[in-house]
Amino acid sequence: MIYDCPVDTADIARLLEPFIHLDEQRLCAISRYIDLLLKWNARINLTAVRAPEEMVQRHFGESFFAARHLLAEGTVERAIDLGSGAGFPGVPLALLARGTTVTLIESNQKKATFLRELVRVLELKNVVIFSGRGEEYSEQADLVTMRAVEKFGKALDVAVGLVKAGGRIALMIGEAQVSEAARVLQKIEWRQPIAVPGGHSRVLLAGTKDVKVE
Repeated sequence: MIYDCPVDTADIARLLEPFIHLDEQRLCAISRYIDLLLKWNARINLTAVRAPEEMVQRHFGESFFAARHLLAEGTVERAIDLGSGAGFPGVPLALLARGTTVTLIESNQKKATFLRELVRVLELKNVVIFSGRGEEYSEQADLVTMRAVEKFGKALDVAVGLVKAGGRIALMIGEAQVSEAARVLQKIEWRQPIAVPGGHSRVLLAGTKDVKVE
């Protein structure tokens, strides 16, 4: 099926070069995603990033970069994106791994409504929206992601509770937050942080939950 791509896919591919190389179908999905995000962002505050070029690198580039590294470590059957906001990194993960069921947890009802519309427009059959708080979600996943959430320390406790024993947690955070994450979640076996391209001092910090931790 051929879709209209509102934002030039060649420009998107060029901007994504430091992060990932994608096929035309995924590039067109990003184009339609950006178009919808710009329209909704004029009404509700989904992101402070307004320029499409910056959106591609800051949101899509960083998210796809993280997803690529996480998927390289093994197949993910179920993933949860906690505090998904405008859908990052959960939706890029879902676009990259069509066989992974991704649950986007977003308690802000306006943002959750945007996510539902996004899922409809992009025809994402592997994405589920949970419009509530992470503490209210009763299931666990192989992988839990988190990016740019408020009340970081408290959110960490919620996130680790959503990871099944032996599963992974992945944080897209500033370098200064790495030590806090290690301090709060001492029973996670953390890997070395991976610097995210783009020069914004952002890292991907991932770790595995001990099988003995409830």
